[in-house]
Amino acid sequence: MSESFAVRVYKEYFNFASAHFLIFADGAREELHGHNYQVRVSARGALDAGDVVLDFTKLKPLVKKTCDGLDHRVIFPTGHPLLRVARTGESCEAVFSGKERFVIPARDVVLLPIHNTSTERLAEWIAHEVLGRIRSELPAARLSSLEVEVEESGGQCGVFELTIS
Repeated sequence: MSESFAVRVYKEYFNFASAHFLIFADGAREELHGHNYQVRVSARGALDAGDVVLDFTKLKPLVKKTCDGLDHRVIFPTGHPLLRVARTGESCEAVFSGKERFVIPARDVVLLPIHNTSTERLAEWIAHEVLGRIRSELPAARLSSLEVEVEESGGQCGVFELTIS
């Protein structure tokens, strides 16, 4: 028999409204469009002296701060070979396949070191961000995994689980 403990947070304010496009495996891309994303975070691990994996009141602001950094922005991935992205002065330029050019004020863009802006990759990035915040602000936490769900519309989400050694 195996037992484990976890906490899950999924507040209505764990959200961000962002624009993006996916780059498909065949090299085509979607039209630029947006979603009102919702985020859920589950942390699995050992109980502390107070019998909790993580204190909800300490975890929630870490998730919210991560979501807030993506809110009302255009998200560009910096790791896709078909998309060249550069910040120059007050602008951000993204060139897709050497021909389609997007120029947007830099303050309206978030560049993420991911391959694509799928919900799965956004969940991956958020998981690493939240884990970094947990390690920084809650160093006594003894987590074994962190799971993040990013819902782009009702009933469909991408999920990423990070096993922590």
